[in-house]
Amino acid sequence: MAVRATVSRFPMEEDVQESSGLPWGITVTPFASKDENGLSPVYGSNGDLLPRCENCYAYFNTYCELDQWAWNCSLCGTLNGLDSQAIARYSHPQSCAEMMSSFIDLELPMEGSDEEMMQACPVYVAAVDLSSSEEFLELTKSALQAALEALAPGSLFGLATFSHKMGLYDVQGPIPVVKNVFILPDMEGTLPIELEDVMPLLQFLAPVETCKDRITAALDTLRPTTSWERTTGAGQELDGVLMGGRGFGVAMEALIKYLGSEYGITFALARVFAFISGPPDYGAGQLDTRRYGEQYASKGEDADRALLPEQTPFYKDLASVAVQAGVCVDIFAVTNEYTDLASLKFLSIESGGALFLYSNTDDSTLPQDMYRMLSRPYAFGCILRLRTSSEFKPGHSYGHFFPDPQYENVQHIICCDSFATYAYDFDFTSATGFSRYASEQPVLQIAFQYTVIVPPEELTSPRLVSASRSKHLLKRRLRIRTLQFGTARNMNELYDNVDSEVVLSILVHKVILASLEQGVREGRMLLHDWLVILTAQYNDASKIVQFKNGGSLAAQVDVAFSQCPQLQPLPRLVFALLRNPLLRFHEEGVHPDYRIYLQCLFSALEPSSLHRAIYPVLTSYSTPDKQAYPRHSLSRAALLTSDSPIFFLDAFTNLIVFYSSTADPALPFPPPQDCLLRSTINKLKQERSITPKLIFIRGGQDDASAFENYLIEEQHVDGSGFASVMGFVSFLEDVTQSVMEFMK
Repeated sequence: MAVRATVSRFPMEEDVQESSGLPWGITVTPFASKDENGLSPVYGSNGDLLPRCENCYAYFNTYCELDQWAWNCSLCGTLNGLDSQAIARYSHPQSCAEMMSSFIDLELPMEGSDEEMMQACPVYVAAVDLSSSEEFLELTKSALQAALEALAPGSLFGLATFSHKMGLYDVQGPIPVVKNVFILPDMEGTLPIELEDVMPLLQFLAPVETCKDRITAALDTLRPTTSWERTTGAGQELDGVLMGGRGFGVAMEALIKYLGSEYGITFALARVFAFISGPPDYGAGQLDTRRYGEQYASKGEDADRALLPEQTPFYKDLASVAVQAGVCVDIFAVTNEYTDLASLKFLSIESGGALFLYSNTDDSTLPQDMYRMLSRPYAFGCILRLRTSSEFKPGHSYGHFFPDPQYENVQHIICCDSFATYAYDFDFTSATGFSRYASEQPVLQIAFQYTVIVPPEELTSPRLVSASRSKHLLKRRLRIRTLQFGTARNMNELYDNVDSEVVLSILVHKVILASLEQGVREGRMLLHDWLVILTAQYNDASKIVQFKNGGSLAAQVDVAFSQCPQLQPLPRLVFALLRNPLLRFHEEGVHPDYRIYLQCLFSALEPSSLHRAIYPVLTSYSTPDKQAYPRHSLSRAALLTSDSPIFFLDAFTNLIVFYSSTADPALPFPPPQDCLLRSTINKLKQERSITPKLIFIRGGQDDASAFENYLIEEQHVDGSGFASVMGFVSFLEDVTQSVMEFMK
C-alpha cells in the first residue's frame, strides 16, 4: 500500500492551508505489494482479533500508547480497555504484526464452511463483436490466445459473440458447437429466450487446462457477419439511414444475468472481456452517434461540453446489475469511429474493470495488454476506509470506486490490481487546526479489506491441498497502514515539503471533474487560475513582490519559484497539462472518445506514471551503454545545446529512442539488446500497467514527428485566455501578468 501526500508536513491551521494555494491530500495505491519506500507489510493472522477504538473504530497500531490493560487511540485519544486474550498476545510483542509495524496485512476468517470456500474457480468470458472486420477478429484472436496462456490452471473460460444475434460456444465436446439466439431490434428489447435455456452455464464455461485446444479451434471459426446477414437480420431504417447490427447492450445484459446465477457457487468474481469495434447500434443500449457529427458541424454549442456526458443511463445501470451479479467488465474498443465511450465507460469502470482504446489494428498492443492484465495479481470485493485524527477530515475522494450508501469515507472497489490508485483531499474540522505539541501530530489510517484467489499450489495446509485438488481457495485479508505526519509552522515550510507529482494527481482529478460538469474550457480556466493564485501566494510569502506608491510592483514576480526547488516543476506540469489532449479543444482535432479514454486512464494512475504521461521524461545517452544526462526539458533548444547523440523519451504510453542527425554513424542502430539503454527500456516495460509502444527514429532519415510532437515547450497553448501565447517562456509571461493583476 503506497501512500503519498501533496505535502509531507501538513499545514498547521486552516489559514496557512488556504493561503498557500496548495491542494492538501493524498494518493493511495492500496493493493501495491510495497509502500512508497519499497517496504513490505508485516503479515499475520487473526485480523478479526485486532482491537478497535470504541469511539472512532480505528484499529490498534504502533502509534497508540499501550499499558498493561488499556490503550489510547492515536487518532481520537480515547482510552480503550484490552480483553484478556489481547493482554496475553501483547505480552509477546514479537509475535503480533500490529506491535511490529504500522503497515500490516492480516488474514481474516472466511464466512461459511471449508467446502464453500473451495468453490472459487476464476471465471473469464470473452464477448466478441462480429459486426466487425477480419483484421479486428484476427487481433482479438491473438489477444485471447495470449489470455489463455496467462490464465491459471483451474480457471473456467467461456466464448460468446454478438452482432444482430448472440452466440454461445460449447467447447467441451469433440468439436466446438455454437448456439445462436437473435436479438430483438427494439430499444426496450431483451433476448426472446434465457441464455440458460440456450446452453446450461456449466456447459458454456470450460476448464482451460483440458479445453485449451478446442477453445483455440472455436476462435479460428470466428468470422465477421456479412453485410447481407446484417441487413437481413437487423435491417432497421432510422430516418432513412440503414442501421448496423451491433447488439452490444442486449448481449452484455443477458451475459451478466446468465453468469449471475452461479455467483457465490461456482465463482466469487467473473471477468467479462468485451471486444467492440464500433458503437452499439442495435437493440437495447444502442447509441445515437449522429450527435458527434451534429456537434462537430455546429458552432452554436460547446462541443467539448456536449460530448462528455453520457447520452443514456443504460450502461451505468447495467454496471450496478453487474456488481450485484459478481461480474467485472473490461472493455477493449478497437476503432477510430465515434463510439461514444462517454456512455460505455460506466460499464467498465463502475464494475471494477478497465477501458482500453486502440485506434487501429496495425500496431495495437492489445495482446500484450491482455497478457499483462491477467498475469498480475488482483483483489476483489474490496472495501477501502480512510480515518483521520479529529482535527481534520477527508473532503472529496477520487477514483474508480463507488461510495458506501450508509457509511461516510467508505469506498467499495469491485476489482483492484497493484497499480490502481485513488485520491483524497482534506479539510480542517475547525479553524484552530493542529496542536503545537509534538505528541499530538496528525495521524491517518487506511484500512483495505479484500479477497484474493489462492491457487492450489500456494496452499500451505496439506489437508486443504488434498481437499481442493484443482480448486482455488478464497482468502479474505485486512491491510492497514497508519501514518503520522509532522506539521509546517508557516507557508515557507509547507512549500519546502511539497511533492509536485501528488499535487499534479489531485489537480488532474479536479480538472477532469470540472470538465465533465462544466466543459473543457472551464477545466482549463480552473487550472490556469490555480497556478496564478499559487504563484501570487508564494511571492507574497517569500516577500519577493512589494507594493510601492500604492500599487506599482517594485520587484519582478518570481514565476519560476527560484527560491523553492519543490515548487519549480509545477509551471511546466501545468503548461504540459494544458497542452494535453485531455484539455485540448474539440476543434483542434481531439477525438471525444480519446479524451474519455485519457480521463479513465489518468484517474487511475499512480503519481509517477501520471507525471510521465503529462510531462514525459527526456534522457540523453552518449552511447547506448552510457547515460549522459538524466533529464532535459521538452524543447528543441535542449536538444541543440546537448552534444549527446542519443535521446530516450518516456511518455508512459510511448517509449521513443531518437538518434540525432549528427550522431556518429558507427553507433549501433537500433541499440543492441545487451546495452544499458535496452535494459532500461525493458525494465520500464515490465513495470507498466499497460504495454508502451517502442519506437526507434533516426534523425535526418526517418519521420521524426512522433518524437518532435513531444517537444512542447515551443508550441502554442491554445484556448480561452491563451490565444496569443507561444511556448513555455511566453506562457510564464502571461502567468506573470495575471499574478500582477491578482495582487493589485
